[in-house]
Amino acid sequence: MSPDLIGKIEKLRDFVAESEKIAFFGGAGVSTESGVPDFRSKDGLYNQHDVRFEGYSPEYLLSHECLERHPEVFFEFYRQKLDTRGIRPNAAHLALAELEKRGRDVSVITQNIDGLHTAAGSRKVYEIHGTTARNYCCRCGKSFSPSYIFDCPDPVPRCSCGGVVRCDVTLYGEQLPEDAVEGAVRAIRAADLLIIGGTSLRVYPAASYVGYFRGKHTAVINRERLGLSLDGETDVEINASIGEVFSYLLSIL
Repeated sequence: MSPDLIGKIEKLRDFVAESEKIAFFGGAGVSTESGVPDFRSKDGLYNQHDVRFEGYSPEYLLSHECLERHPEVFFEFYRQKLDTRGIRPNAAHLALAELEKRGRDVSVITQNIDGLHTAAGSRKVYEIHGTTARNYCCRCGKSFSPSYIFDCPDPVPRCSCGGVVRCDVTLYGEQLPEDAVEGAVRAIRAADLLIIGGTSLRVYPAASYVGYFRGKHTAVINRERLGLSLDGETDVEINASIGEVFSYLLSIL
């Protein structure tokens, strides 16, 4: 780890130490270090050629319209591409949960749908795109485990009442979950420190929520520069592995 990188993480440590409320806003780069593929990179889900889904755009395959009009196609794509049951939280997920255990007031706002922040032990998690960890019957509302969908032998998983069982994920054409969005905005507004991690800030409207921040410090942890207008005295941008950054941060707190 270079002296420059260490210096930036030490600056982040000072921000954490003086902050009463911390908001973490994370994207796909947080989960890729656990082996979860992202959507839009060169090797992401949207760029993986699969003859079974020729003629359909990735956005359509994950849309409310596809679920309604072509449920067999929707669930085949979902089962092939979004099964994260064997994925475990990485150092970044665990570090955020550990900060909370150490008495920090940490709110996690995530664009990811894999449920890894909750699995790591974070308690205040706002999943603004929903999660594959929750599933329910569209007719009666009964809850189901992820395995009910992924292990179902039928093309379309159904409840005993006959309703389709689907993931609690916001599909294209659906509104973001109101409770999660309101909670995320409240947490960002109340925070002294906003940490933006593993996101390009290109997915809207979610990316716009960071604009509600009015606190003291902003920290960016991302492998590539985001090009934000940051104040070198009160802010820091760290271009490195988010897991490595958080692991070192915990060791010096």
